[in-house]
Amino acid sequence: MSTKVTFGNERPAGLGAFGDDVDRNADAKQEMLTRIRNAQQLSNAPKRVEAIREYRTQSDHSVEELRELLIDRLVDYKATVVETSEATLGEDIAKILAERGATDIVYAPGLDASLFDAFQGSSRADDPSLDPRDLGDIGAAVTESKVTSAQTGTIVLEAGDVCGRRALSLVPDRHVVIVRPETVVYGVPELISRLDPEKPTTMISGGSATSDIELVRVEGVHGPRDLIVMVVHLSLIHI
Repeated sequence: MSTKVTFGNERPAGLGAFGDDVDRNADAKQEMLTRIRNAQQLSNAPKRVEAIREYRTQSDHSVEELRELLIDRLVDYKATVVETSEATLGEDIAKILAERGATDIVYAPGLDASLFDAFQGSSRADDPSLDPRDLGDIGAAVTESKVTSAQTGTIVLEAGDVCGRRALSLVPDRHVVIVRPETVVYGVPELISRLDPEKPTTMISGGSATSDIELVRVEGVHGPRDLIVMVVHLSLIHI
């Protein structure tokens, strides 16, 4: 029995009208590109333009200003924000999850296990070798932010020990993410400058939600519906 290989410029036998559509699409694409090239020539535009990339990668905002701005954005995105401190972080995580009835959590393997001592249910570190589909039934996932933009309210997880694998923050219906003050920056250019371009990243702005053309809002389509952000402040005093 021989093996048939079909290359991109060959039309498989029996393709029929579909093959005609492919040809028409290719012709239309070529026509559009030709028109664009002709327009560029008629406009006397330079063939090459150097892009100016003087992005603002530092800001003079204080830690407190960044924190307040971030909280404002997160609340606007319908995320639950818990203001906490390093001393009470574990207790506050246990409290908010108990209020939601969560009985088990899976956390990024790089997080300190003692952080969950106050949690009354079961807790375990995630094992990346396990089937990610099993994460769909857990009460909550807990990770830590790599960097967060206060201006846009965007939390970024970079695949690794404390941020976890991407599935950990996408499959469960509830996600608890820890945001520490030293990881909060002002704008997106500064945020990007702190990322490793070779590592997978997940950008989060509120719980998962989308709307169709009739503006019908649907939650949980491409991520957790319930986003809980633990905003840590070293100097925060609980009374």
